[in-house]
Amino acid sequence: MPLGTIDRTPPPFFRQGPSALTKLSFFSALALFLMVADTRLNVTQPLRAVVATVLHPIERTLLVPVDAWQGGSEYFMGLKRAIGNEEAAKRELAAQAERSLRVEQLAAENLRLRALLELRPSIRVRHQAAQVLYDAPDPFSRKIVIDRGAAQGIVLASPVINEAGVLGQVTRVYPLSSEVTLLGDKDAAIPVLNTRSQQRSAAFGVAGAMELRFMAGNADVQVGDLLATSGVDGVYPPGLPVAKVLSVDRKVDSGFARIVLAPTAQPDGVRHVLVLEPLGVQMPPKPEPVDEVPKPASRKGSRK
Repeated sequence: MPLGTIDRTPPPFFRQGPSALTKLSFFSALALFLMVADTRLNVTQPLRAVVATVLHPIERTLLVPVDAWQGGSEYFMGLKRAIGNEEAAKRELAAQAERSLRVEQLAAENLRLRALLELRPSIRVRHQAAQVLYDAPDPFSRKIVIDRGAAQGIVLASPVINEAGVLGQVTRVYPLSSEVTLLGDKDAAIPVLNTRSQQRSAAFGVAGAMELRFMAGNADVQVGDLLATSGVDGVYPPGLPVAKVLSVDRKVDSGFARIVLAPTAQPDGVRHVLVLEPLGVQMPPKPEPVDEVPKPASRKGSRK
């Protein structure tokens, strides 16, 4: 085929139409016109409203997974925060409970100390406060250990009292602690005075309680009588509460009555006590006997 007969024009499918510059200019002018018209005249506002209304269900449907993810993460984070807050609240509650118990304990201790201090004006002997450390390890005795010893001036036979009355007597002294034998111990004894009948006697410890011994069967002792220290032993100051008569058994076949006492000061739960100096320590020393000076013999005048 001769070359001159070939059609060199592009087929309709590949035809370009207007040039690219023309299209750019046209569409730029159209965009500028639409922006000015939308800004000034709100021409596209109805169209935008219609499109937004149509697309709203689709948007909500597409946001469901996102909302579910965010809600789930917030739920677990909130659950974690709630668990942490609960643990913090429990710790704070435990701390508050501990403080509350400490406050109650301090309030009870304050009441005991106030009651103990109210006993001081009637005591005219030297004394010092002490704290109970623990009970003595011997299960067959009634003894306690206090935190005052020889270094603090504690001496043997010092009476030990609390706000209710006499607890016992110091029987062993260590450098920094002392052992107190309670009135309920089997080896304890204390002279007492019946505040009603003014009758003197001696109370002895027995199995955690006390009893009056060597009392005649017709002795003037009644249930409910209060016994106090008599002060005749030179150890206990007079007038300190000791015990209360619990029962009186007047045996016919015996010349003595069995009188059971209940100590007024119970050692259980006691934490603070007063240690008194024995009265015998404060008594003035006995004057030493003065040696009699022999009188000089009378001399008669000598004669020279």
